[in-house]
Amino acid sequence: MKKMIVIVLTMVLAMVVSACSGGKTSTDDKTTNIEASKSAKEMAEQMVTEVEQPSLMELSPEEMEGMYNIDPAKLEDFSVRIPMMNTKSNEIAIFKVKDANDVADVEAAVKVRVENVMKPFEHYLPDQYENAKNHKIIVKGNYVLLVISESADELVKVYDSFFEKK
Repeated sequence: MKKMIVIVLTMVLAMVVSACSGGKTSTDDKTTNIEASKSAKEMAEQMVTEVEQPSLMELSPEEMEGMYNIDPAKLEDFSVRIPMMNTKSNEIAIFKVKDANDVADVEAAVKVRVENVMKPFEHYLPDQYENAKNHKIIVKGNYVLLVISESADELVKVYDSFFEKK
């Protein structure tokens, strides 16, 4: 009987720990007719206006393609903001994919980008490594969002406000 209780408690503890682990959260809403009320650039601008972030700079299509390995031709719209100084891991990236069949590829490229952000901070700045580890990736229809921030949950709330189901 004691053995059974220990097993059940161990299973419950394992579920609680896995539910509470940070980062790599992907909330999928595969409904393709979801449309944002603003452009990617307007969304990113409002997000950083409402939730204070370190100084971030906007990437050009060429810079985005180099950092994310995403062909800009696959995107209808995007906005990527990275830190001006390489002492922070904060990043906000919003991609509106033209073809729903390419959403998984864009999401995979975003996951690779997160790994690339984490690497230099692993031994350099542990707090920024933890920040990157606790990133958020959100998929809504043809939109893919990446947020790396201490305020990721607040940024996601602002992002969610741009969408209404049709």
